[in-house]
Amino acid sequence: MKLLVLNGVNLNLTGKREQGVYGGETLEEINRELEAFVEGKGHSVDFVQSNFEGEICTQIQRAEGVYDGIVLNAGAFTHYSYAIRDAIASVSVPVVEVHMSNVQAREEFRHKSVFTEVCKGEILGFGKYSYILALESFLL
Repeated sequence: MKLLVLNGVNLNLTGKREQGVYGGETLEEINRELEAFVEGKGHSVDFVQSNFEGEICTQIQRAEGVYDGIVLNAGAFTHYSYAIRDAIASVSVPVVEVHMSNVQAREEFRHKSVFTEVCKGEILGFGKYSYILALESFLL
């Protein structure tokens, strides 16, 4: 099985910004742990981070026929990007939406995801373990 972990806007600053919300580990450190987890189960994973909405759409579109699943943390794009939502809906590759924080316990604008209805599932509030739970959902 080959999986894609796709991170969106501002997640390149993980470990530096809002450590009380996102923790002190960098995205690169988290990715290394995720890679070891997936490879330890005999599968492979690739990682992409972009601050550009169109690039995230392109990565989702390119996943067709290449990946068996996508773990998507789109950051703030989650709450308003109909372009990313439409990209998810346009491919047969299943997508699990993740958030490191419990977005339901944060600001009101974070309570709505425009992706939920086109994703296989949603995992939130478990820090880096949100990614692990999402990856595990594909590896069961």
